[in-house]
Amino acid sequence: MTIESILPYVTLISGILMIATILLQQRGASLGAGFGSSGELYTTRRGLDKSLFEATVVIAVIFVLSILTGLLLPS
Repeated sequence: MTIESILPYVTLISGILMIATILLQQRGASLGAGFGSSGELYTTRRGLDKSLFEATVVIAVIFVLSILTGLLLPS
């Protein structure tokens, strides 16, 4: 198996995982925060939120690198 045959699968799987991790992240704000009644302006990520955020960043980097690799490889 060559990189050209594996690359589309890596891109597809990393894209799906990135969508899933983005959707799993919790919004720290409630409905009232959208109207300006939030008491919290900045919160620190902790525990599972932090791990999910870091996983999203790693998956996004893999996704971008797989796309750039596909663009740079001769077809």
